[in-house]
Amino acid sequence: MAHPETLGVVLAGGRARRMGGGDKARIRIGGASILERVLDRLRAQCSGIIVSANADPARFGDLKLPVVADSVPDHAGPLAGILAGLDWTARHAPEIEWIVSVPGDCPFLPHDLAARLHQARAAAGAQLACARSGEWTHPVVALWPVTLREELRHALTVEGVRKVDQWTARYPIGIAQWPAAPVDPFFNVNTPEQAAAAERMAAEHPDM
Repeated sequence: MAHPETLGVVLAGGRARRMGGGDKARIRIGGASILERVLDRLRAQCSGIIVSANADPARFGDLKLPVVADSVPDHAGPLAGILAGLDWTARHAPEIEWIVSVPGDCPFLPHDLAARLHQARAAAGAQLACARSGEWTHPVVALWPVTLREELRHALTVEGVRKVDQWTARYPIGIAQWPAAPVDPFFNVNTPEQAAAAERMAAEHPDM
């Protein structure tokens, strides 16, 4: 691993309303579930992986991975999941100084995500880095230092900050750029129509 030790945090805490409340991470794309595809991509890049989720952790029992719930109540969004990942890392893997967060609904994540985010952060002399494809920035696909966890906790619990980019705007941030074609590596599945589109993409581009 050419970049600093990094823990992968899969954000799977959404309630999947647009999928009718089902477990969208288990939808099969290209012969594997979206979650399996996400984990396969992260394993080679990360020193370990945890799942950030607030539902019954038993639903992820087959993964044999730690499942970490938010410490901030009332479904405070992805920032709460990121804080949970930072806290877990500080408590259980104090030798690791970085986490990379990804949504659990992106079946085409890059195999070099962590390395490219570290490169972008270093090149910008920044504290954070996030991914961009085409004209779209993806604030949740990002690299976070464990040292910022108390500042994030204050923003969530005292200031009521909920939007990722509202908080990250306070810090220098590097941007790692990917092309959006032929397949956007950060295409996410939120609806049955997007699931069908992802299945077509996987069939047309089996190397993605």
